[in-house]
Amino acid sequence: MAEEIVQQLEREQLYLAPIKKRAFATLIDELLLSFLLLVVLWDSFNQTETLEDMIMLTNAFVFEFMAIKIVYQAFFVWQYGATLGKILLKIRVIEVSTLDTPTFTASLNRAIFRIISEMIFYLGYLWGTLDPVRQTWHDKTARTVVIDA
Repeated sequence: MAEEIVQQLEREQLYLAPIKKRAFATLIDELLLSFLLLVVLWDSFNQTETLEDMIMLTNAFVFEFMAIKIVYQAFFVWQYGATLGKILLKIRVIEVSTLDTPTFTASLNRAIFRIISEMIFYLGYLWGTLDPVRQTWHDKTARTVVIDA
């Protein structure tokens, strides 16, 4: 299967995005979303007195934060083929079957499995570093790859 994907990409003169670019794009997205959460909860954070209070406040919003991440990932990948981090680094997500921007279903699937991968110690991301076509778990389930734009 990996060889078929590589051949298909080569025929269309598309190239897989390097792991470093993908990692940096993920970092940008995580920082952006974390900053957004900080802005939204700023008043609540100001009222906390100890580090333990801050941790409890953050934990109280963990499901909302996961939902925001899913909506962010699904929307941007569906509409633009890339999140803001990916756009800045000039990489994008495509479906293997069409070599085009993922459908809404594929984008949502990918976003949900990103969260699952993060929850399991980022093992899905580690998998992507070892995979011949650099597919993480969320890429495999959504049948996508990340390419240089």
